[in-house]
Amino acid sequence: MTDPTSSASPSAGHLLSIGLGYCATALSKRLAPRGFSISGTTRSGSGREAIERQGWQGLVWTGGSPTVEMGTALGEATHLLLSAAPDEAGDPVLPHVADILGRSRNLAWIGYLSTVGVYGDRAGGWVDETTPIAPAGVRSRRRAEAETQWLELGQKLGCRAQIFRLPGIYGPGRSAIDQMRAGTARRIVKPGQVFNRIHVDDIARALEAAIVSSTASPIYNLADDEPAPADEVVAYAAELLGMTPPPAIDFATATLSPMAAGFYAETKRVSNRLMKAELITSLTYPTYREGLHAIASEDR
Repeated sequence: MTDPTSSASPSAGHLLSIGLGYCATALSKRLAPRGFSISGTTRSGSGREAIERQGWQGLVWTGGSPTVEMGTALGEATHLLLSAAPDEAGDPVLPHVADILGRSRNLAWIGYLSTVGVYGDRAGGWVDETTPIAPAGVRSRRRAEAETQWLELGQKLGCRAQIFRLPGIYGPGRSAIDQMRAGTARRIVKPGQVFNRIHVDDIARALEAAIVSSTASPIYNLADDEPAPADEVVAYAAELLGMTPPPAIDFATATLSPMAAGFYAETKRVSNRLMKAELITSLTYPTYREGLHAIASEDR
């Protein structure tokens, strides 16, 4: 199999990202050279200015009914990327855009960034896209519901809708290297606990491949090749920087936010076989080692 991100011919389209954040920005930087128009929403005027400095269209939207400008972008978009987390009322985007999308003659693809948390706790076992989901926490249950809603909308509209389940996301500015440099890294040790993660550039490559190669699978796990303990990752970042790693903290006595505690309550190993079979044959950063080494080297 040849990597679609390198073999596919350029294809023009219009990507609209509802929430043009970390992953959407990385994808946009790959699609713009292909001739794609790029639009994205933000919640502030300063955010809009940051988007427009990239040469893209920035749209201020804080929720509720879309503005006229956003409605126009929704009607023109050929590709729609979503990442906003559901709240107690459900998905914060779909109820407000479904009617507009239903009238669009341009929309060809919906991509929804979800979480591997929908699989629940597997006591360290492996999961793939055929594994029945079993979300335990309220955030993961909401994500599972949103996945279903977006897939159903895609089916109703007759366009491709795909779910991308993500583990921990890292990259420049958001990594154990950055935490070590800032003095905020914590080395929490919980025996038997492992996490998958994925570099933002590999997420962008996989999303680009899904768009340009017209893959049909509705769900993909985007994950690295090596589930690993979080404390091991922090220790490696310290080694790369020539710094003393932070002291080990026993999970049993660690003070954690509710969200962090939720992450540590579950452990699973996430298979990326389908991603490699249909999207990208290999990862630029197959483990945290390659990813952190690249980030540490960028400022040298």
